[in-house]
Amino acid sequence: MNDEQKNSSSDGEVRIVAFLCNWCSYAGSDAAGTARLRQPENLRIIRVPCSGRINPLFILKAFSMGADGVLVSGCHPNDCHYTDGNFYARRRLEALKEYLPFMGIDNRRFSYQWVSASEGQKWQKVVTNFVKRIKSIN
Repeated sequence: MNDEQKNSSSDGEVRIVAFLCNWCSYAGSDAAGTARLRQPENLRIIRVPCSGRINPLFILKAFSMGADGVLVSGCHPNDCHYTDGNFYARRRLEALKEYLPFMGIDNRRFSYQWVSASEGQKWQKVVTNFVKRIKSIN
């Protein structure tokens, strides 16, 4: 995020970075948009090929650049386009979640969820609830 984007949080809005797998969660968010489901506007989506490709350092970088919360979303377990990418992701993300408090980051600011391409309504609930949680923490 540049300086202009960092200063935009002074108005009380939160900045959320979401890493979404291309095959399920990104399609789920797209389905929510196509169905015209209302979603928070303070979400910046980064599309990745698979949740298993997300290095925990990407999440730490997002926090260091001023994100108030980071959300990772991928395919449901046993439904990964690359067979087992989400299992690798879950293992890494659980470990990261345990270490966040040691780095001075409230682990409630980070979440990972499984959302499939057909779950536009679930995506809306996940992202809306996450933004509400981050706002309550700030």
